[in-house]
Amino acid sequence: MTTDAPPAVTIGVPRETLDGENRVALSPPAVTSLVKAGARVIVESGAGVAAGFPDAAYTDKGAVIGTRDEALAADVVAVVRAVRSGGLEQLAAPQMLVGMAAPFVDPSVMAAFADQGVRLHALELVPRTTRAQAMDVLSSQANLAGNRAVLLAAAALPKVFPLLTTAAGTIPPAKVFVIGAGVAGLSAIATARRLGAVVEAYDVRAAVKEEIQSLGARFVELPLETGQEGPSSGAYAQQMSEETIKRQQELMLKTVAASDVVITTAQVQGAKAPVIVTEEMVAAMAPGSVVVDLAAEQGGNVAATRAGETVDVGGVKVIGPVNVPSAVAHHASLMYGKNVANFLGLMVKDGTLYPETDDDIVRDTLVAAGGAVAHTRVREMLGLEPAPTPAAEPDVAPSADDAGAPTDSDVPQEDPA
Repeated sequence: MTTDAPPAVTIGVPRETLDGENRVALSPPAVTSLVKAGARVIVESGAGVAAGFPDAAYTDKGAVIGTRDEALAADVVAVVRAVRSGGLEQLAAPQMLVGMAAPFVDPSVMAAFADQGVRLHALELVPRTTRAQAMDVLSSQANLAGNRAVLLAAAALPKVFPLLTTAAGTIPPAKVFVIGAGVAGLSAIATARRLGAVVEAYDVRAAVKEEIQSLGARFVELPLETGQEGPSSGAYAQQMSEETIKRQQELMLKTVAASDVVITTAQVQGAKAPVIVTEEMVAAMAPGSVVVDLAAEQGGNVAATRAGETVDVGGVKVIGPVNVPSAVAHHASLMYGKNVANFLGLMVKDGTLYPETDDDIVRDTLVAAGGAVAHTRVREMLGLEPAPTPAAEPDVAPSADDAGAPTDSDVPQEDPA
């Protein structure tokens, strides 16, 4: 006597509905590993077109093209932006929603998803461990944002970046100053150097000096006493005191004033971005200079920044780009899709979904489950009592991977999202 095998887990990929969002949660190459794991991937028709992936590219990799309703009816719905619109507000138990959810920006949205009964995994919360690097959406998208920031600056600057020796005379190279040497900052440094600029960079963590220098940039030393407030170690930036920030600004003025381009990348997870470049600093720059603020969506590192706008301050252009990775949606989707596929691969085995796995990456990203908010910090922000802590398994030592070293990024919310 034979029994019918249980139906394969379905993974839905709806088209993104947020204005200006051109990325797609799973690219065709990312579909391959999930299909091999036994999942049935349903992609809304046209979901990948804005990123350069036609429907045929998905079917070639084993996905099924369906309607939006079919994608949203899947067991797991994978998105770039987990917003309560476009049908996501209609998801219900036992469905799982996976994507960037900005859980600390508006905790009430997380509570609303919990009320729907949705199991929500916010990919910004992937731990910065060695084993989790292949799922780190913040790093993959920040890498592209740093590259793009330099290109935005180069297009706006009325100078060329490289040193040029011509019959008409010698043109000196542009001077670029990058503030923040996390993933976005290091990418910006490398791009500016490739374009021929003279690059200087600053980060409150002295430990990144060698990384900056390895890319051919000069590390700007600012003697600050950060104590336990500055991010001297670890993956995440921490909030500095007002006194420390003021001292930082005073010491940085000369470097900013001498720069043709300033790119800022400093952000703090779940908090407003620190203002590092003051109006006085911008006013001290030569007319025609350019500032690109990658923290614009989080309030900005520059006092004059307005998200989504270019502001003229005495002839200096202050650019506040938003959703920068979406401008290079093809490669952003390739990287993001691989992150998502690797994450789902922790739970999808032989066509079956195992959401209750004790994997630390799955556990750390869980924001809502069982009709309740599950993440400790989000619960605190909502004024809820801490969730019960499950009893620890006896005699189980952590693996080397679980205790992996953090990555170099100090920009956990340089959310490209």
